[in-house]
Amino acid sequence: MIFKVLYQELPEEIPVRERTNSLYVEADSERKVRQKLADRNYNINIEYIQKLDDAHLAYEKQSDQFEVESV
Repeated sequence: MIFKVLYQELPEEIPVRERTNSLYVEADSERKVRQKLADRNYNINIEYIQKLDDAHLAYEKQSDQFEVESV
């Protein structure tokens, strides 16, 4: 399964939509995504983890910024 992770880079700032970043992670569950990202600084700034269904994944793949992280 592919998950889309929305996160903020700066822990001391209030989350703002315009500064929200995203990355894509392959994992079996949301819990596994969190475990895989635990060693990264933005783990505490994760806003939302969304499991992508086939239609949403196809849409995200159209973006030039789509890249599944190998963590």
